Amino acid sequence: MPELPEVETVRRGLEPAMLGERFAKVDQNRPDLRFPLPERFAERLTGRRVEALSRRAKYLIADLDDGQALVMHLGMSGRFIVEAPGTKPTEPGAYYNEIGRHLIHDHVVFHLGSGARVTYNDVRRFGFMDLLPRAGLETSKHFAGMGIEPLGNELSGELLAKLFSGKVAPLKAALLDQRLIAGLGNIYVCEALFRAGLHPEAEAGSLATPTGKPREKAHLLAGIIREVLEEAITAGGSTLRDFAHADGSLGYFQHRFKVYDREDEPCVTPGCGHLVRRLVQSGRSTFYCESCQKRA
Repeated sequence: MPELPEVETVRRGLEPAMLGERFAKVDQNRPDLRFPLPERFAERLTGRRVEALSRRAKYLIADLDDGQALVMHLGMSGRFIVEAPGTKPTEPGAYYNEIGRHLIHDHVVFHLGSGARVTYNDVRRFGFMDLLPRAGLETSKHFAGMGIEPLGNELSGELLAKLFSGKVAPLKAALLDQRLIAGLGNIYVCEALFRAGLHPEAEAGSLATPTGKPREKAHLLAGIIREVLEEAITAGGSTLRDFAHADGSLGYFQHRFKVYDREDEPCVTPGCGHLVRRLVQSGRSTFYCESCQKRA
């Protein structure tokens, strides 16, 4: 599933085509994606103008001029294809290798006032779209109880200590808890923990002192999380199996992975000499170096 940097890459790829444009026509080629599409979906969108295009965690949000918000989630294989008159199609969220584009999976087509066309294609149909009032969106069914944005100003050592104080859950599991920090995924948590020298099975509460104050490693981890995400966005995402970045070419952050998907390969830390190991936590693969990331 695309993680936060990939979704942000998609947002940046869609923004030039959609921001300020009206939906001249909307083709809805099936009644549902992962869930049924909203009642009168195409009709309610037709004529509306996109006033903002934002991201919350792994969701895309288009603010419309009638006070509604078009909420979109890519699921496992959702992608957008942007086709503008006189230019080659671009694919913010393109897929490759085992998943190619087949027209039968073009489920929703947005025809814009500029003459451009934005098509939502989804082979597995785990993505979804919804229309909700923009006012109060944060308390709606998709966003209620969602944690802070890891790229926002809220993320800090103090906040990590506050969120994790007293928790015996593994550190990696706590970082993936969307009720605490929204949008962090398996790939970038593995990378951030390696860079911070923290073991994925360490207790989350170890980031705080007994009185709840942040330890130095809490400050370090907060900065590294932001650093890893920003690097991935700049690089255009990870391109794991399916994903490509906004102009349709493959992202290349995967070439910078230090531990993720590198089981039994040498650790990249100079002089380490150990191999990258894999363990399974809550059904997900965790990659780490047992020498650079000591549990104690």
